[in-house]
Amino acid sequence: MKRIVILISGRGSNMQAMLKVAAAEHWPAQFAAVISNQPNAAGLDVARAAGIATAAINHRDYPDREQFDAALAELIDQHSPDLIVLAGFMRILTPGFVNRFFGRLINIHPSLLPSFPGLHTHQQAIDAGVKVHGATVHFVTAELDHGPIISQATVPVLDDDTEDTLAARVLEQEHRIYPQAVRDLMSDTLKLVDGRVVRSAGK
Repeated sequence: MKRIVILISGRGSNMQAMLKVAAAEHWPAQFAAVISNQPNAAGLDVARAAGIATAAINHRDYPDREQFDAALAELIDQHSPDLIVLAGFMRILTPGFVNRFFGRLINIHPSLLPSFPGLHTHQQAIDAGVKVHGATVHFVTAELDHGPIISQATVPVLDDDTEDTLAARVLEQEHRIYPQAVRDLMSDTLKLVDGRVVRSAGK
């Protein structure tokens, strides 16, 4: 049975969506741990209630990103994950960390990458006047908000949209496509081949 570790910083709404789908579909995978850089993250309570091991490692206890990432990597390795899922983990990871877990580390970003990397993506989309916005699941690379794309979902940008209304519609799509992507990776339906995500033959 494949093992999943989830990293969160807050309430973990994408994590909650994933746990719900996994339970409903009886995934042949185990959520080995949920880890947060915020000891008071609400998502840790959700994970504990679901019977999942939790841990907190406060980034403020470390003098720099490299030392925090090294400690985080050691903690993750204790759970021997096949996949590490960033679900609202609000830390920029160092190249050393990313390279250590490359091919096993995925993220969801609230835009149609490569458009609008970074923060405030919904306002970026409104300001740019685009008619379509969305979310992207991707493998993590050392370059921020880049990496091989696993899946995407789109929503229309309405004339009266605010950052909040657009964010809410995008989040609904995040909750749909992120569990699907994890399920397909865990079942080997999707694979990373030569820097691109491809669907396995016959699946």
